[in-house]
Amino acid sequence: MSRRRDDDLAAPPLSRRETQIMDVLYQSGAASVADVLAALPDPPGYSSVRALLRVLEEKGHVTHVEDGKRYVYQPVRARQSAARSALRQVVRTFFAGSVAQTVASLISPAEADLSDEELVRLQTLIAEAAARRSGAAATDEDPQTEAREP
Repeated sequence: MSRRRDDDLAAPPLSRRETQIMDVLYQSGAASVADVLAALPDPPGYSSVRALLRVLEEKGHVTHVEDGKRYVYQPVRARQSAARSALRQVVRTFFAGSVAQTVASLISPAEADLSDEELVRLQTLIAEAAARRSGAAATDEDPQTEAREP
């Protein structure tokens, strides 16, 4: 079952270069155009970086503050929040909203060489999700857990 969340729709997807810029901002916390330019691999020109930062601001990914004559840009959302939103979009777009299909694709022998620790972690996460689901189902079926009016 797929749940739609408002934060999934808040910001359009990023281009490769926009993603690189966001990586710089997440690593540094905040950066000027010159700082971003210095950190990019195979950097474009200064005005291109400035234009990309403006686009990122228009898309709702970054904000800026004035520091003298320069703008200092910072991410609007925490990296983990942005990652969850992007992942939900990928799951909806490429896997018809199926988390199981997404995970199966990621752990297929052709795609991943999982360590024993990673396998244990995945097993734990699945067990915890199953326990939460079982607990929620038991609560839904137990008439004593329903709210009673005075």
